[in-house]
Amino acid sequence: MAKLVGKAVIGQSGGPTCVINRSLVACVEELRKAKQVTGIYGARHGVEGILGEQFVDMKGQSPTALAKLLDTPSAMLGSSRMKPKPDDCAKIFRVFKKHNVRYFFYIGGGDSAQTANIINELARGEHYEFRTFHIPKTIDNDLLINDHTPGYGTAARFVASAFQGDDLDNRALKGIKIDVVMGRHAGYLTAASVLGKLEADSGPHLVYCPERKFSFKQFARDVDRVYRRLGRCVVAVSEGINKGPKDTDLITAEAGEVLLAESARRELPRDSHGHPQLSGTGILADYLVFKARQALTPKYGKLRLRGDTFGYLQRSFPGVMSEVDAREATQVGRLAAKYALSADIDGSVIIKRKKGRRYAVEYGYLPLSKIAMGERPMPNSFINKAGNYVTKKFVDYARPLIGKMPKTGLLQAKPVRNK
Repeated sequence: MAKLVGKAVIGQSGGPTCVINRSLVACVEELRKAKQVTGIYGARHGVEGILGEQFVDMKGQSPTALAKLLDTPSAMLGSSRMKPKPDDCAKIFRVFKKHNVRYFFYIGGGDSAQTANIINELARGEHYEFRTFHIPKTIDNDLLINDHTPGYGTAARFVASAFQGDDLDNRALKGIKIDVVMGRHAGYLTAASVLGKLEADSGPHLVYCPERKFSFKQFARDVDRVYRRLGRCVVAVSEGINKGPKDTDLITAEAGEVLLAESARRELPRDSHGHPQLSGTGILADYLVFKARQALTPKYGKLRLRGDTFGYLQRSFPGVMSEVDAREATQVGRLAAKYALSADIDGSVIIKRKKGRRYAVEYGYLPLSKIAMGERPMPNSFINKAGNYVTKKFVDYARPLIGKMPKTGLLQAKPVRNK
């Protein structure tokens, strides 16, 4: 079979991560080796850049310039939240034909895989020889079939480190601290809060993920139980905690109704995919502090209660990159190019964990449609029966992904005898 000759386009989509540029560089470097690839275009801001024909020359980038991107967080081509409509996808395909683009690589999550699949189907319908590969990326870790997703390991490392520090802070100035972590439908990132625990009594002491329905009565009882025992309590909460499957069941939606003044009352803003905006508001942390104070003040009197929202910090925080995450992000980018160049195949690169005591993975690819079908929540076995913490099974799953944690310790000193 003759090699397919033409240009390649690569784009980045969805939330930035610390390692997404590793996938970009690896894919570009692999494509540069192939003579049949006559040009490599980087799409500025994903599908938006393709629609506007806003491309940059990636083939002409020097090795030095590309190397600088390896440890640089965020998405250097610029990302996009745009969910293209069928007419948009048809226009994208026309742009590709005009530029003789024969290879398309899209780095992103499930929505990105869906976009790539639609464009690929258009090419099939037009009998236009074309290769499409989706390169997996999401800190939410919710792509179907994959054991885990590049971007998650580093974001989980950030969350684990942040909670380790927050627990030490809480030991110094005791009180109740509630931290809200990203995760609309999947609790993997919130669950990572336990990976930096130093001792059995270290925080977080409670963990609430969106896979289990949230109850304020249980929340108050849980916090009370920990506070009575330790005189302090650190809580990890997913931004997507809810009372049911509807957007109106989100606790954040309830918070908007209760906390906002009548004149400022409004619905949560929505992104381009129609999802309610949960990050970047701070309202959920404020509301949980309000509810905890309401429930516990009658029993304890004045309490030191604080809330923080990690928001977007966990996505592109430099200096916390997981070596495992970096290595695997590089490999999925390289393999996407190799698969597309090797034969008449399209798909999404996947990561599977090998069985055995030592951590190891293997790679493969699957049809785009299988990855674009939905989201992968945390399995029940990762959350305890009470729904307020994670299990050892989750810790064993996630710990290899984050790499070595910073070395910290607690003061191990006997108290001086009182005279």
